[in-house]
Amino acid sequence: MVYFGFDDLIQSNLHPKLGIYQKGKETETMAKLLIVEDNVPVAMSVQEWLEFEGHTSDIAVTGNEALEWLHGFEYDAMILDWDLPEVSGIEVLRQYRDKGGMSPVLMLTGKSAVEEKAMALDAGADDYLTKPFHPKELGARMRALLRRPTQILGKTLSVRNIALDTNTLKVTRDGQEVVLQRLECALLAFFLNHPQEVFSTDALLRRVWDSDSDVSIDAIYQCIKKIRKKLDTAGQPSILRTVHGIGYRLEA
Repeated sequence: MVYFGFDDLIQSNLHPKLGIYQKGKETETMAKLLIVEDNVPVAMSVQEWLEFEGHTSDIAVTGNEALEWLHGFEYDAMILDWDLPEVSGIEVLRQYRDKGGMSPVLMLTGKSAVEEKAMALDAGADDYLTKPFHPKELGARMRALLRRPTQILGKTLSVRNIALDTNTLKVTRDGQEVVLQRLECALLAFFLNHPQEVFSTDALLRRVWDSDSDVSIDAIYQCIKKIRKKLDTAGQPSILRTVHGIGYRLEA
């Protein structure tokens, strides 16, 4: 069953510079999301819409698979169905919270009784959306949830002479626009949200890249190298510093 007409809502609105779909003023900082839904067409439609909004995501179709993803990777938020094979969505949620998982969780389910909504919220859900749903409402709810943990003030992330507009994904250096590819922009946004924090290549893989992508350590290095080439200022330290033996950090 398809819950919304995705093709009717996207009108070939491909961002010409970042290689991602753009929703004008609604686009915000990229996030890495986990979609837990056993109805594969619905899961893929949700994933496609989230990519349209600039995010990356993984899909789990069973409760056990969701727990494996959550154990091995870190996500900025999770969209979670209730009725799942093997382990229910409520049990996935409880185990995730019991183990200290803090990312926001949106329950996306056909269950609509007040008692069921209360049970999900009491188990640790942050929001609840019933099927059938409209993708614009899903997107709006996700944006609201993602604003809570990121604690971004204003619409621009900046360091030194570099700025990233979280609405348009426009990057500037000294006021002049610099074109970054999608993953370069996602990686820069992640570092801007975590200034002075050191991240290993494994941590960057978990937090920025799609978990099913075949990414090597050298690919991460090349992405960082490209960001440095485009944004560093001659004679000044790089904005992305190598911490030898550990990883990388953004120099504010």
